[in-house]
Amino acid sequence: MDQERPLRERLIDVGADLVRSEGTGALGLREIARRAGVSHGAPRRYFPTHQSLLSAIARRGFADLGDRFAAVAAGARESSPRERVRAIGCAYVGYALEHPGMFELMFRHDLLDSTGQDPSDEPRLRESTLPLFALLVSLVGRCGAAEPSVTAAALWANLHGVARLWGWGSLPLVLGEDRAVGVERLVDAAVDAHLGGAPA
Repeated sequence: MDQERPLRERLIDVGADLVRSEGTGALGLREIARRAGVSHGAPRRYFPTHQSLLSAIARRGFADLGDRFAAVAAGARESSPRERVRAIGCAYVGYALEHPGMFELMFRHDLLDSTGQDPSDEPRLRESTLPLFALLVSLVGRCGAAEPSVTAAALWANLHGVARLWGWGSLPLVLGEDRAVGVERLVDAAVDAHLGGAPA
């Protein structure tokens, strides 16, 4: 760990590495402080509560996911809106399966505390999903959905369920498929279910 990096950022770095390698159960303040090479009281100078540190770590996850969405959107710029929705769906499920600990933390609002974060930190944690959702709504609207926000929300819920059930082993069990094939087929099915059958 870079000792010259500001301590606030080092603590977030350590927490992000820890949640990726060991899951949310490992995110104790003492363990994060120990791995950052500081006293167990040092994080309190930057994060008044354990929840505020977890929120900062989760925000790192949303930033990573946003970068992934941006890369997918840039790579599919010439594709149809429907194909871009599909690409974003695959990116979302792929992120969840590659980083299950971070993905779990990002949506554990019972563990996170947006109200306790530094007022200079924008957006508030629970608003971090809004730009990602707005992109999905825009693309779904361009696909002709009558209620783009509702359709996008239902599709997101479907994709989130695919990510969790695949990660828990339930979907591989019932489908008997490997990840590369199964995830893409499930994303395709979710897109078809919410946007109508694939165009001829």
